[in-house]
Amino acid sequence: MVEELKDRHALVCGGSEGIGKAAATALAHMGCTVTLLARDKERLLAVRDALPALSGQKHRCIVADMEDLMALKESVLDAVAKTGGFHVLLNNSGGPSAGPLIHEPIDKFESVFRQHVLSAQTLTQLLLDGMIASGYGRIINVISTSVKAPLPNLGVSNTVRGAMSSWAKTLAGEVAPWGITVNNVLPGATDTARLRNLIASKALKTGRTEEQVAQEMQEEIPLGRFAQPEEVAHAIAFLASPRAAYISGINLPVDGGRLKNL
Repeated sequence: MVEELKDRHALVCGGSEGIGKAAATALAHMGCTVTLLARDKERLLAVRDALPALSGQKHRCIVADMEDLMALKESVLDAVAKTGGFHVLLNNSGGPSAGPLIHEPIDKFESVFRQHVLSAQTLTQLLLDGMIASGYGRIINVISTSVKAPLPNLGVSNTVRGAMSSWAKTLAGEVAPWGITVNNVLPGATDTARLRNLIASKALKTGRTEEQVAQEMQEEIPLGRFAQPEEVAHAIAFLASPRAAYISGINLPVDGGRLKNL
């Protein structure tokens, strides 16, 4: 898929680490110019400077908090004015802390909903006209396998991820007449900082070691291991490419076979 995205521009949210960082790298290898968006300026700059520029791309950064919708809008509008717009939007943001649904406060739901669904809606509205004008648009959302099978002790995440999935499916139908596709990538257990935090939290609550908790999780996966961020990024890169022009409105699990349903 080398050079398939030459002269295309991607906005990669959560691009400072984990799946977002891996996706940015994969897209850049395909010739895409990448603008990274996250809160940590130092991490963003380090990732930007390490991105490949095989076609002479000039990668950029946006420092923004996805919960602050007004500031997010201003920052992205400025980037659109400077770059001429984006062809690929990767909606990707960190998941909320674990906890049973019955104990979660309302303000946590509001915060996470804003961080995921409302930020995605805001960014889509900002970038859609440019996608239509250029004749190329890919909106890809990194969500979770919980949209197919809710995960224990992740009540707020399960709720908001489900809302995000329904938002994407609805949007896919609305933008299809312009040839724009909208798809969700559903990572399973992936070796990221979030997974390590979840493992540490579960170990602390159960009195087991982190190694024992990790082993138990891996035994639930037919492939017997956690995913690497790059493996999820390959799916994202494909959906961003011209090869995926007839794929829209789907949930694509990248989970090593862990889901029991089709």
